[in-house]
Amino acid sequence: MARSGWVKPESPERLSDHVSLGVTTAVFPPDVVDRVIERTGAGEQRTRLLPSRLMVYYVMALALFAQGSYEEVMRSLLAGLDWITGRFGGWQVPTKAAIFKARTRLGSTVMAGLFAEVARPLAAPESNGFYRGWRLVSVDGTCLDLADTPANERYYGRPGTATALKSAFPQARVLGLVECGTHAIIGAVVSGFSTSEHDLYPGLQAELDASMLLMADRGFFSHTAWKNSAATGAQLLWRMRSNNVLPVLEDLADGSYLSAVYASTKDRRNNTDPIPVRVIEYTVTSAETGGETASDFRLITTILDPDAATADDLAQAYARRWEIESCFDELKTHQRGPGIVLRSKTPDGVLQEIYGYLCAHYGLRSLIADVAHQFEEDPLWFSFTRTLRAARRTIAGPPAFSP
Repeated sequence: MARSGWVKPESPERLSDHVSLGVTTAVFPPDVVDRVIERTGAGEQRTRLLPSRLMVYYVMALALFAQGSYEEVMRSLLAGLDWITGRFGGWQVPTKAAIFKARTRLGSTVMAGLFAEVARPLAAPESNGFYRGWRLVSVDGTCLDLADTPANERYYGRPGTATALKSAFPQARVLGLVECGTHAIIGAVVSGFSTSEHDLYPGLQAELDASMLLMADRGFFSHTAWKNSAATGAQLLWRMRSNNVLPVLEDLADGSYLSAVYASTKDRRNNTDPIPVRVIEYTVTSAETGGETASDFRLITTILDPDAATADDLAQAYARRWEIESCFDELKTHQRGPGIVLRSKTPDGVLQEIYGYLCAHYGLRSLIADVAHQFEEDPLWFSFTRTLRAARRTIAGPPAFSP
């Protein structure tokens, strides 16, 4: 007996073989999508109206049309397919219930696997995304509002308030590794709101390599995190809290000094297993207040030789860390839309949707990086919002038929 979501094929062709997603299929080509689907075991056992490959692209389309309904997003995905009334004349836009079931069958593992498969650094060597041969990358976290359902609240939790009232929405925490020169998110881990960024960070360490200079804010330092990160071969430039004890072991000509970090106070007192670091201290004043507002910075780095990287250079490089905030703004304000709550009502649906957002953002940033490379321009000079609008137009435009 035929079941909901199943149709008898009239030919070996399937609708998903002909869907065009514009720039997205260039970054996430069908053969890569199919490979991840097979590897994760998410392939369908019989021919369906909404097969897995189509649903992968649909999840990314949801991330580009955050304010559209399920049906409207599907219409946008398939708009311009004049062959629907001819070659595929029996096909109709599925109902919201059918799309929900297809998303549930797909699960979140495929989207997470696809992001991990494709997301790679984009900055060209010797471009503004590098400092002396090191690729500038930054790690930080952000939170996303979720649909207010009991299942989402139990799984992800919600922020507390200063009153007896609950906060408006449950939230998921996303920790991202971002390439500063392109705003490309090249690694991400997702968890509940109560999990700290520091506790999530080990999930990103496998993305580090010797080509990188990793910058991080004050909340990420611990002896273990520093030691394990340095073991990847990446150079580190992290801000420290004011109460961290960093003894002056040797003053250097550029104003920095050598010090060491220890696993505990006892180890520092006994000088047990010190990890050498270089410390850079400086003050940043605000031009808007006439220099009256100042912030003190104290950075530690694995680059111990001032000739390899001066204190002034590293202070200027650390300012690039804030590009990760602009990247999250692109993802949350422009791509998702201000005040928009993720639509998924189940924990696995939330995870699928988040990785759909990450894939879509990476696709847009990949397009910008390609164009910037062709014209030998800085990728950050190109408008993310205009690229987003162009991507939406290509999705709703005429299809690109596969051979």
